[in-house]
Amino acid sequence: MTSRGTFSDEPLSPAGRLFIDPKTDVVIHCIAISKNPIDLDVAKTALKSSVLVQHPRFCSLLGDGDGDGEAAVNQYVADLSVSSPLSMDKPLWELHLLKAHKCVVFRIHHALGDGFSLMSMLMAGSGKVDVPAVVPAAVPPIKTEGIKSGKRRDGFWLLSLLWGVFKMVRYTLVFVLEFVVRSLFVCDRKTVISGGNGVELWPRKLATAKFLLEDMKEVKRAIPNTTINDVMLAMVSSGLSRYLEHRTPNALHEGLRLTGVAMVNVRANPRLQELSEVMETNSKARWGNKFGATLIPVFHHKGGNNPLQYLKRAKGINDKKKHSMEAYFTYKIRDLVMTLLGPKYVCLLYYKLLCNTTFTISNFVGPLEHITLAGHPISNIKFNTSSLPQAISMHMLSYAGRVEMQLLVAKDIIPDPEFLAKCFQDALLEMKTAAIATNKA
Repeated sequence: MTSRGTFSDEPLSPAGRLFIDPKTDVVIHCIAISKNPIDLDVAKTALKSSVLVQHPRFCSLLGDGDGDGEAAVNQYVADLSVSSPLSMDKPLWELHLLKAHKCVVFRIHHALGDGFSLMSMLMAGSGKVDVPAVVPAAVPPIKTEGIKSGKRRDGFWLLSLLWGVFKMVRYTLVFVLEFVVRSLFVCDRKTVISGGNGVELWPRKLATAKFLLEDMKEVKRAIPNTTINDVMLAMVSSGLSRYLEHRTPNALHEGLRLTGVAMVNVRANPRLQELSEVMETNSKARWGNKFGATLIPVFHHKGGNNPLQYLKRAKGINDKKKHSMEAYFTYKIRDLVMTLLGPKYVCLLYYKLLCNTTFTISNFVGPLEHITLAGHPISNIKFNTSSLPQAISMHMLSYAGRVEMQLLVAKDIIPDPEFLAKCFQDALLEMKTAAIATNKA
């Protein structure tokens, strides 16, 4: 990349080169909706002095080396996701202002950075609602009370360590082998929500599923040592099963596997940091595309008397994933292929992986409290990416106690994404009802 001004040339990272290939070209869309009408002059002034236009990557060129309002915004972004790639002869970002909907759409090429990097930039350019000059908190403080110091010195400590190493090696080998096999020739069974080669060019629809973070925490408390990620995976598994039963009643066998692809941050420090720290050369939270891929299996079930069974299965899957280094090794495999064979083969590998799987999923922790951008209080934030060969992409972002999932679908395959969104919402509410009964028992 060639930077304007005083910045020196910087080569694109392997992931950056992946995202500029025509088959895997990805643009991130961030939607910020203001509580008040947008003052264009104030917004322009704030943008000119913002970290966005001061950041070297955002000054660079690629060198040769409310219900109806929400629906209108969603359709606008859905159309952008297919028909409007970013021009390579200018810096790879755009800002679209939809004054009628009090909305701003940021379009940022994925080659510039991943969600971690871009969220750090968003937080650096935001302010508290009551004190706009103060940057709000991005993550809760680490709790230190009750943490015991020192190590166990008995024989069980050594056995536990050896058992942990054994599980890490075992699960890493299994999951990395599965990743390679999925990237080459094994694919999911075709269903009514399957995509495939060329589907990234099909017209899109975009819908939003909305959740309360407190509802997810209520479900989490029903089973010990469960995480919000477990709840999200259970919700996705249950919601997809509901949708498939609606579209094809009794057509799919119990336990049918659908595979998702998730991108996982592999930085040494995965928590959001100040932008200045992210930009440091030797930072453990370095700017860029620092992620590996992991496969997320979900299984079709027709339901039953206990919706918390979805949570138990999701926890079992995630516990195994957490004991592996799948994401780190897929990150290294991508770099190795890029070094030995070049970006063309990395793009082919990832494109084949997306064609062989059913969906993409991501989730990200956003601001803990309401924020302001360019002096405008923001009511909600959501994000998605441009279209992929899969027929469905799910992107979740939490913001001030709420979680919104953007569902980008190929509308000729999934014509009713609003109903799919309702399936996810109903799945969480059903698990919440069961969790309340369990927690009171």
